[in-house]
Amino acid sequence: MRVERICFNLNPGALMSRTPFGSGLLLAVTALALPAALVAQRPGGPGGQQQPRIDTTLYVRTTPPSNPVIQKMWAEGMERSQVMTLAQVLLDSIGPRLTNTDRFDAGQEWLVHMYGKWGVPAQRQQYGTWEKWERGISHVDLVFPRIRSLEGMMLGWSPSTMGPVEADVVTLPDLETPEQFAEWMKTARGKVVLTSPPNPSCRMPSQYTEFGTEGAAERIQRERAEASSAWRARTLLGGNPNEWPKTAGVTAIFTTNWSQYPGVNKVFGTPKQQVPTFDISCEDYNLLFRLASNNQSPRVRVQGASRSMGEQPVHNVIATIKGSEKPNEYIVLSAHYDSWDGASGATDNGTGTLTMLEAARILKTIYPNPKRTIIVGHWGGEEQGLNGSRAFVEDNPEIVARVHAGFNQDNGTGRIVNGGPGPFVGGQEAWLRYLRELPAELTGGFRLGGLSGPAGGGTDHAAFQCAKSPVYGTGGVSWDYSRSTWHTNRDTYDKVVPEDLKHNATMIAMLVYMADQDSELLSREVITKLGERDVTYSCPKATRRTQDSSR
Repeated sequence: MRVERICFNLNPGALMSRTPFGSGLLLAVTALALPAALVAQRPGGPGGQQQPRIDTTLYVRTTPPSNPVIQKMWAEGMERSQVMTLAQVLLDSIGPRLTNTDRFDAGQEWLVHMYGKWGVPAQRQQYGTWEKWERGISHVDLVFPRIRSLEGMMLGWSPSTMGPVEADVVTLPDLETPEQFAEWMKTARGKVVLTSPPNPSCRMPSQYTEFGTEGAAERIQRERAEASSAWRARTLLGGNPNEWPKTAGVTAIFTTNWSQYPGVNKVFGTPKQQVPTFDISCEDYNLLFRLASNNQSPRVRVQGASRSMGEQPVHNVIATIKGSEKPNEYIVLSAHYDSWDGASGATDNGTGTLTMLEAARILKTIYPNPKRTIIVGHWGGEEQGLNGSRAFVEDNPEIVARVHAGFNQDNGTGRIVNGGPGPFVGGQEAWLRYLRELPAELTGGFRLGGLSGPAGGGTDHAAFQCAKSPVYGTGGVSWDYSRSTWHTNRDTYDKVVPEDLKHNATMIAMLVYMADQDSELLSREVITKLGERDVTYSCPKATRRTQDSSR
Protein backbone atom coordinates (compact mmCIF):
# COMPACT_ATOMS: atom_id res chain seq x y z
CA MET A 1 0.00 0.00 0.00
CA ARG A 2 1.34 3.38 -0.98
CA VAL A 3 1.59 6.08 1.68
CA GLU A 4 1.73 9.66 0.45
CA ARG A 5 4.18 12.03 2.08
CA ILE A 6 2.47 14.96 3.81
CA CYS A 7 4.40 18.19 4.40
CA PHE A 8 3.66 20.77 7.06
CA ASN A 9 4.86 24.35 7.31
CA LEU A 10 6.37 24.03 10.75
CA ASN A 11 9.14 25.77 12.57
CA PRO A 12 11.99 23.23 12.43
CA GLY A 13 12.98 24.25 15.91
CA ALA A 14 9.67 22.98 17.21
CA LEU A 15 10.49 19.51 15.96
CA MET A 16 13.84 19.53 17.72
CA SER A 17 12.56 21.14 20.92
CA ARG A 18 14.30 20.11 24.10
CA THR A 19 11.04 20.02 26.07
CA PRO A 20 10.00 16.58 27.35
CA PHE A 21 7.61 16.31 24.40
CA GLY A 22 9.79 17.51 21.52
CA SER A 23 11.45 14.25 20.54
CA GLY A 24 8.13 12.68 19.62
CA LEU A 25 6.64 15.51 17.56
CA LEU A 26 8.18 14.52 14.24
CA LEU A 27 6.96 10.95 14.70
CA ALA A 28 3.52 12.20 15.64
CA VAL A 29 3.25 14.45 12.61
CA THR A 30 4.43 11.64 10.34
CA ALA A 31 1.75 9.41 11.87
CA LEU A 32 -0.91 11.69 10.43
CA ALA A 33 -0.15 10.17 7.03
CA LEU A 34 -0.91 6.60 8.08
CA PRO A 35 -3.66 5.02 6.00
CA ALA A 36 -6.77 3.90 7.84
CA ALA A 37 -6.07 0.27 6.92
CA LEU A 38 -3.01 0.25 9.19
CA VAL A 39 -4.92 1.45 12.25
CA ALA A 40 -6.69 -0.87 14.67
CA GLN A 41 -10.45 -0.69 14.58
CA ARG A 42 -12.34 1.05 17.35
CA PRO A 43 -14.22 -1.33 19.64
CA GLY A 44 -17.75 -0.94 20.83
CA GLY A 45 -20.29 -0.21 18.10
CA PRO A 46 -22.82 -2.89 17.12
CA GLY A 47 -22.52 -4.19 13.60
CA GLY A 48 -19.40 -2.12 12.95
CA GLN A 49 -21.46 0.75 11.53
CA GLN A 50 -20.32 4.25 12.43
CA GLN A 51 -19.67 7.64 10.92
CA PRO A 52 -16.26 8.32 9.33
CA ARG A 53 -13.17 8.88 11.45
CA ILE A 54 -12.17 12.42 12.34
CA ASP A 55 -9.36 14.21 10.50
CA THR A 56 -6.29 13.88 12.72
CA THR A 57 -5.15 17.43 11.94
CA LEU A 58 -8.08 18.61 14.06
CA TYR A 59 -6.54 17.30 17.27
CA VAL A 60 -2.86 16.28 16.93
CA ARG A 61 -0.65 19.08 18.22
CA THR A 62 2.32 20.41 16.26
CA THR A 63 3.80 22.14 19.31
CA PRO A 64 4.47 20.87 22.82
CA PRO A 65 1.67 21.34 25.37
CA SER A 66 1.84 24.55 27.37
CA ASN A 67 -0.61 23.50 30.11
CA PRO A 68 1.51 23.05 33.28
CA VAL A 69 -0.77 20.30 34.65
CA ILE A 70 -0.38 18.29 31.44
CA GLN A 71 3.38 18.80 31.62
CA LYS A 72 3.49 17.57 35.22
CA MET A 73 1.32 14.56 34.40
CA TRP A 74 3.68 13.61 31.60
CA ALA A 75 6.64 13.72 33.97
CA GLU A 76 4.81 11.75 36.65
CA GLY A 77 3.45 9.11 34.30
CA MET A 78 6.33 8.67 31.89
CA GLU A 79 9.37 9.47 34.01
CA ARG A 80 8.30 8.44 37.53
CA SER A 81 5.91 5.65 36.63
CA GLN A 82 5.10 3.00 39.21
CA VAL A 83 3.01 0.89 36.90
CA MET A 84 5.44 -2.00 36.33
CA THR A 85 6.16 -2.25 40.06
CA LEU A 86 2.41 -2.51 40.60
CA ALA A 87 2.17 -5.00 37.73
CA GLN A 88 4.72 -7.35 39.26
CA VAL A 89 2.74 -7.59 42.51
CA LEU A 90 -0.64 -7.97 40.84
CA LEU A 91 0.39 -10.46 38.17
CA ASP A 92 3.14 -12.49 39.88
CA SER A 93 2.32 -12.44 43.60
CA ILE A 94 -1.47 -12.20 43.48
CA GLY A 95 -1.85 -13.86 40.09
CA PRO A 96 -5.06 -14.64 38.21
CA ARG A 97 -8.35 -13.32 39.54
CA LEU A 98 -11.09 -15.79 38.62
CA THR A 99 -14.32 -14.34 39.95
CA ASN A 100 -14.79 -14.91 43.69
CA THR A 101 -11.75 -17.12 44.21
CA ASP A 102 -9.19 -16.61 46.96
CA ARG A 103 -6.87 -14.77 44.52
CA PHE A 104 -9.74 -12.53 43.43
CA ASP A 105 -10.23 -11.55 47.07
CA ALA A 106 -6.50 -11.09 47.69
CA GLY A 107 -6.16 -8.71 44.75
CA GLN A 108 -9.16 -6.66 45.81
CA GLU A 109 -7.72 -6.25 49.30
CA TRP A 110 -4.42 -5.16 47.72
CA LEU A 111 -6.21 -2.55 45.57
CA VAL A 112 -7.95 -1.09 48.60
CA HIS A 113 -4.61 -1.03 50.44
CA MET A 114 -2.77 0.73 47.60
CA TYR A 115 -5.46 3.38 47.25
CA GLY A 116 -5.33 3.93 51.00
CA LYS A 117 -1.56 4.51 50.82
CA TRP A 118 -2.19 7.26 48.29
CA GLY A 119 -4.97 8.87 50.31
CA VAL A 120 -7.76 7.71 48.00
CA PRO A 121 -10.78 6.16 49.75
CA ALA A 122 -11.64 2.74 48.29
CA GLN A 123 -13.85 -0.12 49.31
CA ARG A 124 -15.16 -3.49 48.21
CA GLN A 125 -18.83 -3.17 47.29
CA GLN A 126 -20.96 -6.30 47.12
CA TYR A 127 -23.02 -6.68 43.96
CA GLY A 128 -24.24 -10.25 44.41
CA THR A 129 -23.06 -13.75 45.30
CA TRP A 130 -21.01 -16.30 43.37
CA GLU A 131 -19.47 -19.72 43.78
CA LYS A 132 -16.44 -19.41 46.10
CA TRP A 133 -13.61 -21.63 44.82
CA GLU A 134 -9.91 -22.23 45.47
CA ARG A 135 -7.51 -23.76 42.97
CA GLY A 136 -4.89 -26.28 44.05
CA ILE A 137 -2.30 -28.10 41.97
CA SER A 138 -2.98 -29.73 38.62
CA HIS A 139 -0.84 -32.56 37.29
CA VAL A 140 -1.34 -35.03 34.45
CA ASP A 141 1.00 -37.90 33.49
CA LEU A 142 0.79 -40.48 30.75
CA VAL A 143 1.71 -43.79 32.45
CA PHE A 144 0.99 -46.26 29.60
CA PRO A 145 2.10 -47.17 26.95
CA ARG A 146 5.01 -44.93 27.96
CA ILE A 147 5.83 -42.40 30.65
CA ARG A 148 5.40 -38.73 29.89
CA SER A 149 4.29 -35.70 31.91
CA LEU A 150 1.56 -33.89 29.97
CA GLU A 151 0.83 -30.19 29.79
CA GLY A 152 -2.60 -29.69 31.29
CA MET A 153 -4.48 -27.91 34.01
CA MET A 154 -7.84 -28.09 35.68
CA LEU A 155 -10.49 -25.66 34.42
CA GLY A 156 -11.84 -22.94 36.71
CA TRP A 157 -14.45 -24.10 39.25
CA SER A 158 -13.72 -27.75 38.48
CA PRO A 159 -14.41 -30.30 41.21
CA SER A 160 -11.39 -32.00 42.76
CA THR A 161 -10.09 -35.46 41.87
CA MET A 162 -9.66 -36.02 45.62
CA GLY A 163 -6.03 -37.01 45.21
CA PRO A 164 -4.08 -38.69 42.37
CA VAL A 165 -6.10 -41.21 40.36
CA GLU A 166 -5.23 -43.50 37.46
CA ALA A 167 -7.63 -44.18 34.62
CA ASP A 168 -7.82 -45.40 31.04
CA VAL A 169 -8.43 -42.79 28.34
CA VAL A 170 -11.23 -43.13 25.78
CA THR A 171 -12.68 -40.85 23.12
CA LEU A 172 -16.24 -39.65 22.86
CA PRO A 173 -17.82 -42.32 20.64
CA ASP A 174 -19.19 -41.91 17.14
CA LEU A 175 -22.78 -43.11 17.59
CA GLU A 176 -26.13 -42.42 15.99
CA THR A 177 -28.80 -42.33 18.72
CA PRO A 178 -29.20 -41.16 22.33
CA GLU A 179 -30.02 -44.76 23.24
CA GLN A 180 -26.67 -45.94 21.92
CA PHE A 181 -24.97 -43.16 23.88
CA ALA A 182 -26.77 -44.26 27.06
CA GLU A 183 -25.41 -47.80 26.55
CA TRP A 184 -21.90 -46.47 25.97
CA MET A 185 -22.08 -44.44 29.20
CA LYS A 186 -22.12 -47.71 31.14
CA THR A 187 -18.64 -48.49 29.77
CA ALA A 188 -17.26 -45.00 30.57
CA ARG A 189 -17.41 -45.33 34.35
CA GLY A 190 -14.00 -44.76 35.91
CA LYS A 191 -12.44 -43.58 32.66
CA VAL A 192 -11.06 -40.28 31.34
CA VAL A 193 -13.07 -39.13 28.32
CA LEU A 194 -11.69 -36.94 25.52
CA THR A 195 -14.53 -34.59 24.55
CA SER A 196 -12.89 -32.26 22.01
CA PRO A 197 -12.18 -33.04 18.35
CA PRO A 198 -8.58 -33.84 17.40
CA ASN A 199 -6.51 -31.23 15.62
CA PRO A 200 -4.65 -32.31 12.46
CA SER A 201 -1.73 -30.03 13.32
CA CYS A 202 -0.67 -27.80 16.20
CA ARG A 203 1.55 -25.72 13.92
CA MET A 204 0.56 -22.12 13.30
CA PRO A 205 -1.49 -21.82 10.10
CA SER A 206 1.01 -19.23 8.86
CA GLN A 207 3.76 -21.86 8.84
CA TYR A 208 1.82 -24.04 6.42
CA THR A 209 1.24 -21.00 4.23
CA GLU A 210 4.93 -20.05 4.28
CA PHE A 211 6.65 -23.44 4.19
CA GLY A 212 4.12 -25.99 2.99
CA THR A 213 3.92 -27.43 -0.49
CA GLU A 214 1.11 -26.31 -2.75
CA GLY A 215 -2.23 -27.23 -1.23
CA ALA A 216 -0.86 -28.18 2.22
CA ALA A 217 -2.40 -25.19 4.03
CA GLU A 218 -5.75 -25.84 2.39
CA ARG A 219 -5.56 -29.53 3.30
CA ILE A 220 -4.98 -28.78 6.99
CA GLN A 221 -7.76 -26.20 7.03
CA ARG A 222 -10.15 -28.64 5.36
CA GLU A 223 -9.25 -31.50 7.72
CA ARG A 224 -9.71 -29.25 10.74
CA ALA A 225 -13.13 -28.08 9.57
CA GLU A 226 -14.26 -31.60 8.74
CA ALA A 227 -13.13 -32.96 12.10
CA SER A 228 -14.91 -30.16 13.94
CA SER A 229 -18.12 -30.63 11.97
CA ALA A 230 -18.14 -34.41 12.43
CA TRP A 231 -17.41 -34.09 16.12
CA ARG A 232 -20.33 -31.73 16.72
CA ALA A 233 -22.78 -34.58 16.18
CA ARG A 234 -21.02 -36.67 18.85
CA THR A 235 -21.37 -33.93 21.48
CA LEU A 236 -25.14 -33.64 21.02
CA LEU A 237 -26.08 -37.24 21.76
CA GLY A 238 -25.39 -37.12 25.47
CA GLY A 239 -27.41 -33.99 26.17
CA ASN A 240 -26.09 -31.49 28.73
CA PRO A 241 -22.25 -31.79 28.68
CA ASN A 242 -22.07 -30.74 32.35
CA GLU A 243 -24.49 -33.48 33.46
CA TRP A 244 -23.91 -36.73 31.54
CA PRO A 245 -20.28 -37.18 32.78
CA LYS A 246 -21.55 -37.18 36.38
CA THR A 247 -24.31 -39.65 35.52
CA ALA A 248 -21.82 -41.88 33.72
CA GLY A 249 -19.38 -41.77 36.64
CA VAL A 250 -16.35 -40.80 34.57
CA THR A 251 -13.12 -40.03 36.40
CA ALA A 252 -12.40 -36.84 34.46
CA ILE A 253 -13.07 -34.96 31.25
CA PHE A 254 -10.16 -33.82 29.06
CA THR A 255 -10.73 -30.98 26.58
CA THR A 256 -8.53 -28.77 24.44
CA ASN A 257 -9.08 -25.24 23.11
CA TRP A 258 -6.17 -24.40 20.84
CA SER A 259 -5.39 -20.73 20.16
CA GLN A 260 -3.57 -21.29 16.84
CA TYR A 261 -0.07 -21.00 18.31
CA PRO A 262 2.09 -23.93 19.50
CA GLY A 263 1.65 -24.40 23.23
CA VAL A 264 -1.07 -21.76 23.55
CA ASN A 265 -4.56 -22.77 24.67
CA LYS A 266 -7.57 -20.82 25.85
CA VAL A 267 -8.57 -21.93 29.34
CA PHE A 268 -12.06 -21.28 30.70
CA GLY A 269 -14.35 -23.09 33.13
CA THR A 270 -17.83 -22.98 34.64
CA PRO A 271 -19.34 -23.60 38.08
CA LYS A 272 -21.73 -25.98 36.31
CA GLN A 273 -18.99 -28.62 35.84
CA GLN A 274 -19.79 -31.73 37.91
CA VAL A 275 -16.69 -33.86 37.35
CA PRO A 276 -12.99 -32.90 37.29
CA THR A 277 -12.36 -31.19 33.95
CA PHE A 278 -8.95 -30.43 32.45
CA ASP A 279 -7.58 -28.49 29.50
CA ILE A 280 -4.79 -30.40 27.77
CA SER A 281 -2.36 -28.78 25.35
CA CYS A 282 -3.03 -29.30 21.65
CA GLU A 283 0.05 -31.47 21.28
CA ASP A 284 -0.60 -33.71 24.27
CA TYR A 285 -4.33 -33.98 23.61
CA ASN A 286 -3.61 -35.16 20.08
CA LEU A 287 -1.16 -37.72 21.49
CA LEU A 288 -3.84 -39.15 23.79
CA PHE A 289 -6.39 -39.11 20.99
CA ARG A 290 -4.14 -41.01 18.58
CA LEU A 291 -3.31 -43.61 21.21
CA ALA A 292 -6.96 -44.13 22.11
CA SER A 293 -8.14 -44.17 18.49
CA ASN A 294 -5.56 -46.78 17.58
CA ASN A 295 -6.46 -49.08 20.51
CA GLN A 296 -3.10 -48.58 22.21
CA SER A 297 -4.67 -48.37 25.69
CA PRO A 298 -3.50 -44.98 26.98
CA ARG A 299 -3.64 -44.64 30.75
CA VAL A 300 -3.03 -41.48 32.78
CA ARG A 301 -2.41 -40.47 36.34
CA VAL A 302 -4.27 -37.24 37.04
CA GLN A 303 -4.53 -34.97 40.05
CA GLY A 304 -6.55 -31.80 40.37
CA ALA A 305 -6.92 -30.21 43.78
CA SER A 306 -9.64 -27.65 44.47
CA ARG A 307 -12.03 -26.54 47.18
CA SER A 308 -15.57 -25.24 46.73
CA MET A 309 -17.14 -23.22 49.53
CA GLY A 310 -20.54 -22.58 48.01
CA GLU A 311 -22.31 -19.34 47.22
CA GLN A 312 -20.67 -16.34 48.90
CA PRO A 313 -20.69 -12.51 48.50
CA VAL A 314 -18.85 -11.14 45.43
CA HIS A 315 -17.58 -7.58 45.07
CA ASN A 316 -16.39 -4.71 42.90
CA VAL A 317 -13.69 -2.34 44.16
CA ILE A 318 -14.70 1.32 43.93
CA ALA A 319 -12.21 4.14 44.58
CA THR A 320 -13.28 7.78 44.84
CA ILE A 321 -11.56 11.15 44.65
CA LYS A 322 -14.21 13.59 45.88
CA GLY A 323 -15.00 16.61 43.72
CA SER A 324 -14.32 20.03 45.23
CA GLU A 325 -16.81 22.09 43.19
CA LYS A 326 -19.23 19.65 41.55
CA PRO A 327 -19.17 16.57 43.78
CA ASN A 328 -22.41 15.26 42.29
CA GLU A 329 -21.00 15.13 38.78
CA TYR A 330 -18.74 12.20 37.93
CA ILE A 331 -15.87 11.07 35.75
CA VAL A 332 -15.42 7.29 35.60
CA LEU A 333 -12.26 5.25 35.12
CA SER A 334 -13.41 1.77 34.16
CA ALA A 335 -11.71 -1.63 33.78
CA HIS A 336 -12.71 -5.12 34.73
CA TYR A 337 -10.54 -6.65 37.39
CA ASP A 338 -11.48 -10.33 37.13
CA SER A 339 -9.72 -12.73 34.77
CA TRP A 340 -9.63 -16.34 33.69
CA ASP A 341 -6.97 -18.30 35.52
CA GLY A 342 -5.11 -20.30 32.88
CA ALA A 343 -2.14 -17.99 33.51
CA SER A 344 -1.90 -14.62 35.32
CA GLY A 345 -4.62 -12.61 33.58
CA ALA A 346 -1.94 -10.11 32.56
CA THR A 347 -3.39 -8.54 29.42
CA ASP A 348 -7.00 -9.46 30.15
CA ASN A 349 -7.43 -7.43 32.08
CA GLY A 350 -4.52 -6.86 34.42
CA THR A 351 -3.23 -4.14 32.12
CA GLY A 352 -6.59 -2.36 32.14
CA THR A 353 -6.70 -2.60 35.93
CA LEU A 354 -3.15 -1.25 36.18
CA THR A 355 -3.89 1.54 33.69
CA MET A 356 -6.70 2.86 35.86
CA LEU A 357 -4.81 2.29 39.12
CA GLU A 358 -1.76 4.19 37.89
CA ALA A 359 -3.93 6.91 36.29
CA ALA A 360 -5.59 7.43 39.68
CA ARG A 361 -2.17 7.70 41.32
CA ILE A 362 -1.07 10.30 38.78
CA LEU A 363 -4.28 12.27 39.29
CA LYS A 364 -3.99 12.17 43.09
CA THR A 365 -0.37 13.29 42.87
CA ILE A 366 -0.73 16.09 40.30
CA TYR A 367 -4.41 17.04 40.45
CA PRO A 368 -5.57 16.07 43.95
CA ASN A 369 -8.64 18.35 44.12
CA PRO A 370 -10.70 17.80 40.97
CA LYS A 371 -13.86 19.79 40.40
CA ARG A 372 -15.93 16.68 39.77
CA THR A 373 -15.85 13.41 41.68
CA ILE A 374 -13.61 10.81 40.06
CA ILE A 375 -14.75 7.19 40.43
CA VAL A 376 -12.50 4.25 39.60
CA GLY A 377 -14.45 1.06 38.97
CA HIS A 378 -12.54 -2.22 39.16
CA TRP A 379 -15.36 -4.52 38.09
CA GLY A 380 -15.85 -8.15 39.04
CA GLY A 381 -17.60 -10.78 36.95
CA GLU A 382 -16.97 -9.24 33.54
CA GLU A 383 -16.01 -12.59 32.09
CA GLN A 384 -19.38 -13.97 33.18
CA GLY A 385 -21.35 -11.21 31.42
CA LEU A 386 -20.33 -7.71 32.64
CA ASN A 387 -22.01 -8.52 35.93
CA GLY A 388 -20.08 -6.13 38.18
CA SER A 389 -20.44 -3.05 35.98
CA ARG A 390 -24.06 -3.82 35.10
CA ALA A 391 -24.90 -4.19 38.78
CA PHE A 392 -23.19 -0.86 39.56
CA VAL A 393 -25.25 0.86 36.86
CA GLU A 394 -28.45 -0.69 38.21
CA ASP A 395 -27.64 0.13 41.85
CA ASN A 396 -26.43 3.72 41.35
CA PRO A 397 -28.87 5.51 39.02
CA GLU A 398 -28.12 8.89 40.60
CA ILE A 399 -24.44 8.52 39.70
CA VAL A 400 -25.04 7.07 36.25
CA ALA A 401 -27.37 9.95 35.36
CA ARG A 402 -24.67 12.50 36.18
CA VAL A 403 -21.59 10.94 34.60
CA HIS A 404 -19.86 13.64 32.58
CA ALA A 405 -17.29 11.35 30.96
CA GLY A 406 -15.63 8.01 31.45
CA PHE A 407 -12.96 5.84 29.85
CA ASN A 408 -12.80 2.04 29.73
CA GLN A 409 -9.76 -0.08 28.86
CA ASP A 410 -9.96 -3.81 28.12
CA ASN A 411 -8.07 -5.01 25.06
CA GLY A 412 -4.58 -5.99 26.04
CA THR A 413 -1.28 -4.30 26.72
CA GLY A 414 -1.14 -2.20 23.54
CA ARG A 415 -0.94 1.58 23.62
CA ILE A 416 -4.26 3.30 23.06
CA VAL A 417 -4.72 4.18 19.39
CA ASN A 418 -8.45 4.57 18.98
CA GLY A 419 -11.59 5.71 20.72
CA GLY A 420 -14.74 7.56 19.96
CA PRO A 421 -17.90 9.23 21.21
CA GLY A 422 -20.11 6.18 20.89
CA PRO A 423 -23.72 7.35 20.50
CA PHE A 424 -23.28 10.65 22.37
CA VAL A 425 -23.89 13.63 20.10
CA GLY A 426 -21.75 15.95 22.22
CA GLY A 427 -19.02 13.37 22.69
CA GLN A 428 -17.17 14.08 19.47
CA GLU A 429 -16.50 17.72 20.28
CA ALA A 430 -15.60 16.73 23.82
CA TRP A 431 -12.97 14.28 22.57
CA LEU A 432 -11.55 16.94 20.27
CA ARG A 433 -11.25 19.43 23.15
CA TYR A 434 -9.41 16.89 25.27
CA LEU A 435 -7.07 15.53 22.61
CA ARG A 436 -5.95 18.96 21.42
CA GLU A 437 -4.29 19.60 24.77
CA LEU A 438 -2.44 16.30 24.97
CA PRO A 439 1.14 15.80 23.74
CA ALA A 440 1.50 14.51 20.20
CA GLU A 441 3.45 11.54 21.56
CA LEU A 442 0.11 10.27 22.89
CA THR A 443 -2.23 11.42 20.11
CA GLY A 444 -0.12 11.12 16.95
CA GLY A 445 -1.10 7.48 16.45
CA PHE A 446 -4.62 7.92 17.80
CA ARG A 447 -7.62 7.67 15.50
CA LEU A 448 -10.82 9.30 16.72
CA GLY A 449 -13.92 7.54 15.45
CA GLY A 450 -17.23 9.12 14.58
CA LEU A 451 -20.62 8.55 16.16
CA SER A 452 -21.72 4.93 16.48
CA GLY A 453 -24.42 2.92 18.17
CA PRO A 454 -24.03 2.00 21.85
CA ALA A 455 -21.38 -0.60 22.62
CA GLY A 456 -22.43 -4.23 22.61
CA GLY A 457 -21.66 -6.65 25.43
CA GLY A 458 -17.94 -7.04 24.82
CA THR A 459 -16.70 -5.03 27.78
CA ASP A 460 -17.80 -2.74 30.56
CA HIS A 461 -18.47 0.60 28.89
CA ALA A 462 -21.43 -1.20 27.29
CA ALA A 463 -23.07 -1.32 30.74
CA PHE A 464 -23.03 2.50 30.82
CA GLN A 465 -23.75 3.35 27.19
CA CYS A 466 -26.98 1.36 27.12
CA ALA A 467 -28.10 3.59 30.02
CA LYS A 468 -27.13 6.69 28.01
CA SER A 469 -24.20 7.39 30.31
CA PRO A 470 -21.07 8.60 28.44
CA VAL A 471 -18.35 6.12 29.32
CA TYR A 472 -16.21 5.63 26.22
CA GLY A 473 -14.29 2.60 25.02
CA THR A 474 -10.62 2.81 24.06
CA GLY A 475 -8.72 0.42 21.80
CA GLY A 476 -5.03 -0.39 21.50
CA VAL A 477 -2.53 -1.90 19.12
CA SER A 478 -3.09 -5.63 19.13
CA TRP A 479 0.26 -7.30 19.98
CA ASP A 480 -1.53 -10.34 18.50
CA TYR A 481 -3.76 -10.27 21.57
CA SER A 482 -6.57 -12.51 20.38
CA ARG A 483 -4.34 -15.53 19.70
CA SER A 484 -1.39 -15.12 22.04
CA THR A 485 -2.74 -13.88 25.38
CA TRP A 486 -6.51 -13.33 25.38
CA HIS A 487 -7.91 -15.95 27.80
CA THR A 488 -4.84 -18.13 27.30
CA ASN A 489 -2.36 -20.09 29.39
CA ARG A 490 0.37 -17.66 28.26
CA ASP A 491 -1.17 -14.43 29.57
CA THR A 492 1.68 -13.64 31.94
CA TYR A 493 3.68 -10.67 33.25
CA ASP A 494 6.30 -10.90 30.49
CA LYS A 495 3.62 -10.12 27.86
CA VAL A 496 3.08 -6.64 29.31
CA VAL A 497 4.77 -3.90 27.25
CA PRO A 498 6.02 -1.28 29.77
CA GLU A 499 6.20 1.62 27.29
CA ASP A 500 2.62 1.05 26.18
CA LEU A 501 1.28 0.65 29.69
CA LYS A 502 2.90 3.92 30.81
CA HIS A 503 1.48 5.57 27.69
CA ASN A 504 -2.02 4.38 28.55
CA ALA A 505 -2.03 5.36 32.21
CA THR A 506 -0.66 8.81 31.41
CA MET A 507 -3.14 9.35 28.58
CA ILE A 508 -6.13 8.31 30.71
CA ALA A 509 -5.04 10.62 33.53
CA MET A 510 -4.78 13.52 31.09
CA LEU A 511 -8.16 12.77 29.49
CA VAL A 512 -9.79 12.74 32.93
CA TYR A 513 -8.15 16.06 33.80
CA MET A 514 -9.27 17.63 30.53
CA ALA A 515 -12.84 16.35 30.96
CA ASP A 516 -12.90 17.94 34.39
CA GLN A 517 -12.18 21.34 32.85
CA ASP A 518 -15.54 21.38 31.02
CA SER A 519 -17.92 23.92 32.47
CA GLU A 520 -21.15 22.01 31.74
CA LEU A 521 -22.32 18.44 32.20
CA LEU A 522 -22.31 16.59 28.87
CA SER A 523 -25.73 16.40 27.24
CA ARG A 524 -27.52 13.02 27.29
CA GLU A 525 -28.52 13.49 23.66
CA VAL A 526 -27.81 10.27 21.74
CA ILE A 527 -28.29 9.20 18.18
CA THR A 528 -31.41 7.22 17.29
CA LYS A 529 -30.45 6.33 13.72
CA LEU A 530 -27.32 5.25 11.88
CA GLY A 531 -28.07 5.57 8.20
CA GLU A 532 -31.34 3.69 7.73
CA ARG A 533 -30.94 1.62 10.89
CA ASP A 534 -32.75 2.49 14.11
CA VAL A 535 -30.56 2.67 17.23
CA THR A 536 -32.15 1.46 20.45
CA TYR A 537 -31.07 1.49 24.10
CA SER A 538 -31.77 -1.39 26.45
CA CYS A 539 -29.61 -2.66 29.31
CA PRO A 540 -29.44 -6.39 30.11
CA LYS A 541 -29.73 -7.15 33.80
CA ALA A 542 -26.72 -8.16 35.85
CA THR A 543 -26.53 -11.82 36.81
CA ARG A 544 -26.09 -11.71 40.57
CA ARG A 545 -26.12 -15.42 41.52
CA THR A 546 -24.25 -18.40 40.13
CA GLN A 547 -27.43 -20.42 39.70
CA ASP A 548 -28.88 -17.72 37.43
CA SER A 549 -25.91 -17.73 35.07
CA SER A 550 -26.05 -19.43 31.70
CA ARG A 551 -22.25 -19.64 31.61
